[in-house]
Amino acid sequence: MNSALLYNIARFILLILAQVAIFNKFNFLGYINPYPYVLFILLYPVNSNKNGLLLASFLLGITMDMFSNSGGVHAAACVTLAYLRPSFFKFSFGLSYEYQTVKINDRLTPERFSFLLIAVSTHHLILFLLEIFRFSFFWNILLRTILSTIFTLLLCILLIYLFKPNKN
Repeated sequence: MNSALLYNIARFILLILAQVAIFNKFNFLGYINPYPYVLFILLYPVNSNKNGLLLASFLLGITMDMFSNSGGVHAAACVTLAYLRPSFFKFSFGLSYEYQTVKINDRLTPERFSFLLIAVSTHHLILFLLEIFRFSFFWNILLRTILSTIFTLLLCILLIYLFKPNKN
């Protein structure tokens, strides 16, 4: 096994544990729920196996569904995010993505921020649409998506810089 695979496995386990033990307990005003476990999908190496990312995303989501008793909504949102991730990269980074020179955990630039914002908001919109599953609650879904996206985005940026790998 190479070190990148071990690093991704450790990241997978730690994000699941943090989400289940800490962040699932947060529920501010019934609208703000942080989901920083999506960092696994966002920080997955760009040049790695795409089918591996889809499988890992499904495992990530189904694990969250088992702990949250949510019936598959996390799995659907995670797989959708993993599937759309290359499109979000192309939109945010352009040619840098084509040459696979993108690293999300470098310093925050407008491109990185736009990628994180689009990806997290897409995940949350799909998650809350499937969780509530009634268009009569459209404004509730939209409010939960916006507020949770802001909180998750701030938390993800904080976690990226807190656990940023050292450059030797």
